Amino acid sequence: MKPHDLLARDSMQSHLNVAVFVDMQNIYYGAKNTLRKKVDFKRLLHIGVRGRRLYRAIAYLINLDRVNQDSFIYVLRNLGYEVKLKEPKKFYNWDRVEYKADWDMGIAIDAIAMAENGKIDVVVLMSGDGDFVDLVNFLKAKGIKVEVISFRTITAKELIQAANEYIDLEEMGEYIVLEEKDDEVGDNSSRSFRS
Repeated sequence: MKPHDLLARDSMQSHLNVAVFVDMQNIYYGAKNTLRKKVDFKRLLHIGVRGRRLYRAIAYLINLDRVNQDSFIYVLRNLGYEVKLKEPKKFYNWDRVEYKADWDMGIAIDAIAMAENGKIDVVVLMSGDGDFVDLVNFLKAKGIKVEVISFRTITAKELIQAANEYIDLEEMGEYIVLEEKDDEVGDNSSRSFRS
């Protein structure tokens, strides 16, 4: 589906409240490996909301040593995202340092809390992590529509199957690519992570 068609499609559902949860590491690496470009997070949010009412949008980030993310966080907040940061745990793997940090539990807790308060109709999960299948099934059982938006090449098949709807960001192509003049929103990590 073309971006324009997708954005226009849900305009008749403007009464629905949408909560957007963005696994930033997953989206960042998906864009880096698939598109070989940086993502325009304003347009990414437009794809998630699509004319419906935004209840909350939360971007989950890893706080990296020696990487200044202040301008990136500032831009995300100005675009309407609430930003949550987590400190990674360091692991030494022979001659290099790896970091372990994921937001799976934090995303799940936030989504469940919003589902329980009865103020959301749709959850948009921007991640390809198969660990979210149980969360998706729980939310659907509560009557909440769950949309997964990610890069298919790094998305678990079980997650795609569990969702009410799946949108492949690779098909959004140039629409979600950050223009060079807006480069301040791009690269926020070049470190090695494992989940």
